[in-house]
Amino acid sequence: MIMFSRRLALRSFGATIAVAAAMTGFSASAQQTSIKIGYAVSLTGGNAGGAGITTLPNYRLWVSEVNAAGGLELPDGTRLPIEVVEYDDRSSTEEVVRAIERLATQDQVDFILSPWGTGFNLAVAPLLDRFGYPQLASASVTDRADEFAQRWPRSFWLLGGGADYAGGLADVLATATASGVMNGDVAIISVADGFGIDLINAARPAFAAAGLNIVMDRTYPPGTTDFSPMLNEAKSSSATAFVAFSYPPDTFALTQQAQVADYNPAVFYLGVGAPFPTYLGANGANAEGVMSLGGIDTSNAAMMDYRARHEAFAGQPPDSWASMITYAGLEILQEAIKRAGLDRDAVSAEIASGSFTTILGETQLQNNQLRDLWLTGQWQDGTFVAIEPTDRPGASAAIVPKQPWAN
Repeated sequence: MIMFSRRLALRSFGATIAVAAAMTGFSASAQQTSIKIGYAVSLTGGNAGGAGITTLPNYRLWVSEVNAAGGLELPDGTRLPIEVVEYDDRSSTEEVVRAIERLATQDQVDFILSPWGTGFNLAVAPLLDRFGYPQLASASVTDRADEFAQRWPRSFWLLGGGADYAGGLADVLATATASGVMNGDVAIISVADGFGIDLINAARPAFAAAGLNIVMDRTYPPGTTDFSPMLNEAKSSSATAFVAFSYPPDTFALTQQAQVADYNPAVFYLGVGAPFPTYLGANGANAEGVMSLGGIDTSNAAMMDYRARHEAFAGQPPDSWASMITYAGLEILQEAIKRAGLDRDAVSAEIASGSFTTILGETQLQNNQLRDLWLTGQWQDGTFVAIEPTDRPGASAAIVPKQPWAN
């Protein structure tokens, strides 16, 4: 059944309570017959592209798989089906805050899943903490996770910080410079929003420490569509590496406009969106060699099985960065509920201290953070493989220089 209000769209998934009871075999006299889980995600607006690839398919896949198995398992072995309350935040900070308040106070859901995007996760973190909900922020890059974990002890930051990714990229570029395939000069542009600000602020000192020289450093406002002046400036500079800390629409536009400008640096690195399957679909052979954040280890059988299930469910593969972190966060929540029940404080404590088997492997958080991350990836033969850290099992070798754009 779908119900709409003036501002928010609500969708309820799953069978009726009577059917769920028959399927799962728990007593009809039990006080609770389902576990209500809510979230607000960008179904419309500027964030819908990213949320529709990284967040929403994984939430729906997980709910489908859990309910097909009889529901979420509790400590006594009882399984309860998931009932979902889903809101469209319309890519608006004000709407996501309203939705979280409604989920907690009116819908009184048992658990709330996090929204898509760094800014939105920061906006709702105080509310989730105040209402006592664990927050598994799987689509948020921040270097202030240590501080946030202290301020909001039920918040968990799974995607790392700008310093992690900037440091990983600096290592890749320094290695390429040492091997003589680039000259150590880098042109950087960054979106003037949470993600871009975090990354550029981390990149400046990281690149300097790696002996790299930033010869161009430009920021641009969200919503920019014409990148030709910045691309032409980079092309005319001495830089042999181009780096953009960009959001999905920018990432796609930059790729197309670089081809028009015939700009072919040895390293072409883009931000959010480059690991999306739609990026490969839009660019075909021209995706080859493009770098970004994340990457996958194709030798990880659990990861590849998850990717196959995701494609069968959603009609396309997951992205090769935050999607797998999102799904792993749901696996952590599921196991924490199995161990601690529906007491949110107990679940939060279990997430903070427990060890969990996920598609990433054996997973344990450190100071409410996931630290075992792939930092840099590259499109190679149609797969966005992980290349950094280079000493981690499963890493592929970087290919530099990237091939020129195909006509």
